[in-house]
Amino acid sequence: MTTSRRTFVKGSVATAAAISAPNLLKAQSGPGKARTVRAVLHGDLKIFDPIWTTANMTGNHGLLIYDTLFGLDDQRQVKPQMVETWGVSDDKKTYTFTLRDGLKFHDGQAVTSADVVASIRRWSARDGAAQHMFKRVADTPVKDDKTFQVVLKEQYGLVLEALGKIETNLPVIMRKKDAETDPNQQVTTKVGSGPFMFNEGETTSGQRYVYDKNPNYVPRKEPPSGMVGGKVAKLDRVIIENMADEQTAVAALKAGEIDFYEIPPIDLLDQLESDKNIKLDVLNKGGNVGMCRLNWLHPPFDKVEARQAMLHLIKQEDILKAVFGNPKYYRTCGSLFGCTGLMQSDVNAGWLSGGQDIAKAKELFKKAGYDGRPVVILQATNISFMNNAALLIAQWLKEAGVNAELAASDWGAVVTRRAVKKPVTEGGWNIFITWGSGEGFDNPIGFVAHTANGGDGWFGWPKDDLHEKLRDEWALAGTLDERKAIARKLQENAWNYVPMALLGQWAPPVAHRANIKGFIPIPAHVPFWNVEKA
Repeated sequence: MTTSRRTFVKGSVATAAAISAPNLLKAQSGPGKARTVRAVLHGDLKIFDPIWTTANMTGNHGLLIYDTLFGLDDQRQVKPQMVETWGVSDDKKTYTFTLRDGLKFHDGQAVTSADVVASIRRWSARDGAAQHMFKRVADTPVKDDKTFQVVLKEQYGLVLEALGKIETNLPVIMRKKDAETDPNQQVTTKVGSGPFMFNEGETTSGQRYVYDKNPNYVPRKEPPSGMVGGKVAKLDRVIIENMADEQTAVAALKAGEIDFYEIPPIDLLDQLESDKNIKLDVLNKGGNVGMCRLNWLHPPFDKVEARQAMLHLIKQEDILKAVFGNPKYYRTCGSLFGCTGLMQSDVNAGWLSGGQDIAKAKELFKKAGYDGRPVVILQATNISFMNNAALLIAQWLKEAGVNAELAASDWGAVVTRRAVKKPVTEGGWNIFITWGSGEGFDNPIGFVAHTANGGDGWFGWPKDDLHEKLRDEWALAGTLDERKAIARKLQENAWNYVPMALLGQWAPPVAHRANIKGFIPIPAHVPFWNVEKA
């Protein structure tokens, strides 16, 4: 089978040569063009609660309007952000934190310890790293308006790493009254204390989302570095445009109608690179790792043989080639922890080196007792990787004798539906496609997709007691070599019980107008502080 990037792209794309910019952006009131950046990111923004969801679009929104207690700098060292000072007791069980001066929510209220504690407790119900830490937390007392504690039942060396994690679910700090929302319900208010404020009046849902500079934000004095340091808003306004059609977005970028495009189509990069007004940059140095999440709650993937079948069914090369075209931007990968980090290995990955084996997959589905019922794949048609991967996986499933059905929608609808635990006949699902950063995959505790604690875990809800035991051992290990050895055991076990199927790894560039500078490279997200427009 020969697959080109455009083979499966559906919709209203006319031709790659049609690069004349349409007049599709309405004039906005407020700040002038010189201090406004318009960006097209990878999808639409449907959920505004970065504690509730792992969707990176929501994470981008969260980084604009919220702040975090800690973060990782560009060397991936944990540094304070909202915290001024902290310390740990001699027995290593009580961490005491004091907030820095000048922290205020967008409504003018001061950020207090009560807001912080409510926020991190809500986060502990949603995030894998938080759940892992809070199993060892005895209490989170508020000492005064600026001081709070995390009191442990036993020593745990990843407290700061958890509070400073860079991957979703993000441990953002909300107002207490928002953070007290049931963690299973979304927070719909948009009031944070970060460098930008959400402009509800200028926002049109489904079209554009507007953020204005927070004039009361007090940045740290240190230079910006990764997720920490001085988050200086050098722009007056950031507008995130929802522009699903790639040709339209490229045309708008070339015409200066937008300033930044997160995922420009690979087969048009030569055109963009030859334009002196456009620059290409790789911001996510560790790239992304694609994954096919399997729903363990319902047939056929409640059976291990069906999950193992997916390892033999998928041909990563075809998916990656269809989307990214040029091999310099992608690689196949059989490591549970991605192929660019410290934990990577080739343990128990013979399914990758052996190549696609449809007959083997068909045999395994038969062993699983597959009975011909529909297997529903959530297909995000507005994101090329997800769309093409879903189409190819559906085709391969049919070749293996599986009654595969595509449920087409935009990514925002997938984000909503993937939380449904009911059977397919009641609005559930069997497969969805997504990705995480290579750096996120490299952390067995920090990356929520590495949980295997069943219904309390992440979408797909895999459950394996040995996996969770090994994650505990990894967190408590004293040296890097010990962690690498445990990671090998984790991977060996994982490819036996199969928490997910991998779809390869890639690191394509973003595209932006040449007069825009200051983007800070971090995994998974696009921060807009420090960005300026000449």
